[in-house]
Formats: sequence, structure tokens, C-alpha cells
Amino acid sequence: MSEYNAMELMITVAARELKNGDSCGVGTGAPCAAAMLAQKTHAPDLLILFEAGGLSPELPEMPISVGDSRTFYKAAMAGSMSDAMEYCARGFVDYTFLGGAQIDRYGNLNSSVIGGHAKPKVRLPGSGGANDFASFCWKMMVMTPQDEKRFVEKLDFLTTPGWLDGGDSRERSGLPLGTGPYKIITNMAVMDFEPVSKRMRVISIHPGNEFSDVQRKCGFELLRAHKIVETKPPEPKELTILREQVDPYKVILGR
Repeated sequence: MSEYNAMELMITVAARELKNGDSCGVGTGAPCAAAMLAQKTHAPDLLILFEAGGLSPELPEMPISVGDSRTFYKAAMAGSMSDAMEYCARGFVDYTFLGGAQIDRYGNLNSSVIGGHAKPKVRLPGSGGANDFASFCWKMMVMTPQDEKRFVEKLDFLTTPGWLDGGDSRERSGLPLGTGPYKIITNMAVMDFEPVSKRMRVISIHPGNEFSDVQRKCGFELLRAHKIVETKPPEPKELTILREQVDPYKVILGR
């Protein structure tokens, strides 16, 4: 039971960030698994919100999309996307999980295009609700594999705002004070953002990795926290619940 893969580690680390009684806007896949794991361990009163409008469902198993009927199962409310975005804009949502093809040192995300916008090499799905979630939820988190093509010096397109140009640029843009990127959780480390510059910095490194490994898989210079700790591995109880109750059909765990 002590063995685990990178996805299981990322999910358990993310789940520990979610506090009982808080609210979290999630998508399908790993973010949903993290929220479900938190509910089944230390945060039974975590309120889960889906972009399509499912509010606080009792998820029977992993949904396959944000509009899957399972995201409305025994929900407190079967609303709409407009409702979900309204909750965010009114400051009701504490956390959100997002992702993208590219992320920069300030936590800005690109999920639109790779290459020039007019004639891109790859056209990606776009924002969906990501821009709204990142703009209005109090704490944005990202779960993503780490490599230098994903962690880039400059985005090809800015789809979703992080700390924009750093410093107080997010506040000056008119986005709500107190919102913004919170944690980046990868298969190698956990990063937060230095309070003044808003640059990404390493605060925890997963077992088997060194800071030099994390930096090598990043396309920009990472800051280092004054004290970098080793990430706590998944506990047997967390793995059992994750494998047997959250994702028994191995939709995302890959085991």
C-alpha cells in the first residue's frame, strides 16, 4: 500500500489543501478526485460546485464531464452555468482547480492556442469557465504534470489571469482584491507565489526529486522558499479511499 504513482500523489496533496466547510469549483478528472477524496477524509462538509450548475452533489462515482448527470446526483441545487458563474462573481467560492497547455511564472494560463492566434500550430479548447473561475474565486490551484514546454517564459496566449505581470498588476487590472493563484501542484513539487513579486516559488518537493530536477523541468527561473520541505506521501488510508471509493474503475489513476 505504500507504493503510489504521480497522479495519486498529486490528488492527495491537492485534497489536503481543501478545508472542511469551504467551497470548491471543480472540473472532471483529477480536481474532482481531489475534492471527493477531501470529502471522504477530513472535509465531509466541503461544498463542491460544477461549472454546469451542479451544487453540492453526493457524487456516487467519478463523473465523465462537468455536465454528467452524476454531478447533479442528490445535489442541493441543479442550476445552470450562469448560476455557477454568479456564485463565483459574488465571492461565494473559496477554491478552484484549473489547468492549461501553458503556465508562466505569475500563474497565468493558456488554454487557447499554441503558436500565433491567427494561424496557430494547435488550437485548444479555450477558456470555458476558467477565466471566470480564476478571476473571481478566492484561491486558484493548478494540478499539472511538469515540463519545460508547459512551464514557459511567455505564454502564446493569455486565456486565464493569474498574477498578470506580478506585483500589484492584478489589483490594478480591476480584479477583486484578495483573489488569485494559490498553489501549483505538479508531479515533482508544490509551488506558491512570493507575496510581493508574485513569482512562482518552490515550497515542497516530492520524494525522489531535488530542486535542480524541478528547475530543469521548468522554462523559467523558480524562486526558492526559505525552507523547502519534503512532500508528505499519501497515507494508506488516503490511497485505499482514492482507489476503492473515489476512482475504483481507474478512470484517471492509471493503475
